[in-house]
Amino acid sequence: MTQVPDGVLVVDKPGKATSHDIVAQARRVFGTREVGHAGTLDPMATGVLLLLFGEATKLSGFLTRDRKRYRATVCFGRATDTLDADGQTTEQVDLAPGQLGDEAIHVALGVEKARRLQIPPAVSAIKVDGRRSYALARAGNAPELEARDVQVEQLLLISRSEHELVLEVEASKGYYVRALARDLGASLGVPAHLGALRRLASGRFELRDAAAWPLDPTLPLLTTAEAARRALPSATLNETGERRARLGQTVELPDFVAPSLAPLLETVAWFAGSGELIALGQERNPGEFRVVRGFRQPLA
Repeated sequence: MTQVPDGVLVVDKPGKATSHDIVAQARRVFGTREVGHAGTLDPMATGVLLLLFGEATKLSGFLTRDRKRYRATVCFGRATDTLDADGQTTEQVDLAPGQLGDEAIHVALGVEKARRLQIPPAVSAIKVDGRRSYALARAGNAPELEARDVQVEQLLLISRSEHELVLEVEASKGYYVRALARDLGASLGVPAHLGALRRLASGRFELRDAAAWPLDPTLPLLTTAEAARRALPSATLNETGERRARLGQTVELPDFVAPSLAPLLETVAWFAGSGELIALGQERNPGEFRVVRGFRQPLA
């Protein structure tokens, strides 16, 4: 019996490919349908995309919530309907030499660093009354999306020219770099769009970890257990706790090897003393913990 691949592969996604395209290719290369991804990238974007195989697909919702770091090129003088270079032009102006001054750029970046609410692009995968926002927008009924809570951890100016800024931005889940381009343009009083985007890191998974495209089927995968350790706080179960967790039963403080740590954490990766990933768990009541996702025992 052929063993199904299990674990995480960090891929350097090429441009002009959707995240779904990458998943479809990975299914063919690795010969399995059990492939998903965490953290969608727009077709234009390149860089870190996490492919999840087998049991690692259960980590998807936890891997996507981590903050992400990007290298972004913001182009001024042209706005598009998608807020990026692939869209149709909605406004275009000629910039005069020196129109974007140092002080104005400094102020605009300061506004973005302090941002706590951001209106997502209409061309996005957000659902509105059961339909994707991008589908409504392409049908000529672009919805007015509500602002969402975001946090900008870091925003650095790497270089600039008369018409472009190259920025490095680290931000929370739900932050759209395309919207950053739109909002910087608004602050500076000129149309703008995102000219290029490269994801440098997704949580603790970085571009230096990434496999080149096209994929090599002999590439080793990061184990599901190691991926869980990177993405989540962890705790170790004793034998009683391990048995209870495998049965989906309530786990209590005495079932942990280090019980003083367990109640302080929201979602925790539970491991056996051997290092095997048993489950993801959450505190349900003080001193009582429930299994959120259980993991199959590896084949002998």
